[in-house]
Amino acid sequence: MRGSDQQTEKIFCYTSPESFVPKDHPLRPIRAMVDQALHDLYSEFSAMYSHTGRPSIPPEKLLKGLLLQAFYSVRSIRLLMERIQHDILFRWFVGLSLEDPAWDHSTFSQNQERLLRSEIATKFFSRILDQAKAAGLLSDEHFTVDGTLIEAWGSLKSFRPKDEDPRPPSGGRNDEVNFRGQKRKNDTHESTTDPQSRLFRKGNGKEAKLSYMGNVLMENRHGLVVDTRLEPATGTAEREAALAMLGGVAKKHNRVTVAGDKGYDNDPFVKAARGMRVVPHVAQNTTNRKSAIDGRTTCIPGYKISQRLRKRVEEIFGWMKTTGGMRKTRYIGQRKVAWHFILVATAYNLVRMRNLLSTA
Repeated sequence: MRGSDQQTEKIFCYTSPESFVPKDHPLRPIRAMVDQALHDLYSEFSAMYSHTGRPSIPPEKLLKGLLLQAFYSVRSIRLLMERIQHDILFRWFVGLSLEDPAWDHSTFSQNQERLLRSEIATKFFSRILDQAKAAGLLSDEHFTVDGTLIEAWGSLKSFRPKDEDPRPPSGGRNDEVNFRGQKRKNDTHESTTDPQSRLFRKGNGKEAKLSYMGNVLMENRHGLVVDTRLEPATGTAEREAALAMLGGVAKKHNRVTVAGDKGYDNDPFVKAARGMRVVPHVAQNTTNRKSAIDGRTTCIPGYKISQRLRKRVEEIFGWMKTTGGMRKTRYIGQRKVAWHFILVATAYNLVRMRNLLSTA
């Protein structure tokens, strides 16, 4: 018997979004961890806002919405608001009922600016990390450092001489620019779109792009991010950021180890790490040079283990760039890009912790 194609315009609904989400949905344990961290930050949120005036979008809902954007690779705030409007799962996660309208995308972006001017992303990252530590998921002895290029929100056409007069508008959105034969360097040029980004290439034969350098410190037990740094893209940014992050995990009495690729195999970094009581388990670079790591380090079993486990850090960068949307940043300026970088790192930790706790 053929079913009726009856269409109902309006109905009464007496259920909540909670009833639509399966009990075993992967977002359920993640939301529980997020709610606990946001509850711990209640006083921080209260200090950020005035007690008078028109109510804004709650900061808890702002952070939850931005986490959904990373989890589901939503490429813009406009599309995120559409998903929240039409997707019951998204409504449930941020805490909206079925009747509440989604926010306007411009209103969401304006309210987000208050968070971007604060250190709330770092504090939220720390609260999630505290839960991982309480669950016994973190190692406090063995770590890995690495960096990756984050493409800036600016084209090579915007990389122009610093002393150049502004060009009159040509009437088109995408002017033709011929910079062949010109020597373009960060000392003399800068992007008119994002002046804090720098022209950088990862290695010989690679194309140069306007970029930032994103760095993470990973613990080797389960591959969780324990610290992040976003620096201007320079040839020494990875090693400088690594030493800054190692300062937070170095111990006074017991030594810790840090793994890394060949880029960290130089005398200044190795000596600085050892001065912090950190044993550098970095890969040897013997191409036309002598390695700063000698046989006393490479002969121990722990060195081989660190070299094997350090490759997990590429999974972090892979997730952050493909799923988290960090391959090309949507923000302008180092402060905003760094804020977003640590938030996406927090999203990665939440996904990783959910997987680890579900199999424990």
